[in-house]
Amino acid sequence: MEKIRLNKYLSAQGICSRREADRYIEEGKVTINGHTASMGEKIDGTEDIYFDGRKVNGGEEKKILLAMNKPAGIVCSSKEKDNIIDYLNYPQRVYPVGRLDKESTGLILLTNDGELMNAVLKARNYHEKEYEVRVQNRITADFLRGMSQGVWLEELGQKTRPCKIRKIDAYTFRIILTQGLNRQIRRMCAYFGYRVVTLKRIRIMNIELGDLKEGEWREVKGHELKTLRGGLSHE
Repeated sequence: MEKIRLNKYLSAQGICSRREADRYIEEGKVTINGHTASMGEKIDGTEDIYFDGRKVNGGEEKKILLAMNKPAGIVCSSKEKDNIIDYLNYPQRVYPVGRLDKESTGLILLTNDGELMNAVLKARNYHEKEYEVRVQNRITADFLRGMSQGVWLEELGQKTRPCKIRKIDAYTFRIILTQGLNRQIRRMCAYFGYRVVTLKRIRIMNIELGDLKEGEWREVKGHELKTLRGGLSHE
């Protein structure tokens, strides 16, 4: 688990500002696992932390679910440069739920809730993900029919599941998938001789991208989160 500076952690917990945290640390009013904290000390949030005599954490990190509009050029793997975790710079450690290609944009979920992440990602549960795609050739009825029936992807050694697809304009379509194979839409389009110009994910189950601008994020909570968890709990 990645460690962060103590003052940043206290600020993220809503205890005080970073500057105030530094002052309390200097005054010896913050302890970590029984020892007096020092300036610049880093933690991962699992420690027993006391602030001015009050326990800060309950030993369990608050569960967070974020919806973000990923810009193009950002990768979802934390092992590469220009990754989404560094870009987001959220005070709590969160991880992307699945992936979007580097050149793709749109909705991606990030969370520190491993159970929720695994439930969303389980391919056998047929969770819907919707995309808006623009291609370089005019869309034909044969192309739409072929895409909807499933495509044999030689390089992956499997056929895609039947899916829902509809034409938006001469070069744009929307497609709903229930699986997440590597570069699936791009590979499917290439099978029919089409090249993807832009690809944007606009929905994951009941979570919609809405009017989020590229690079922006929001917390998923309330009825939206309850509906998502409800959809997962029946599986």
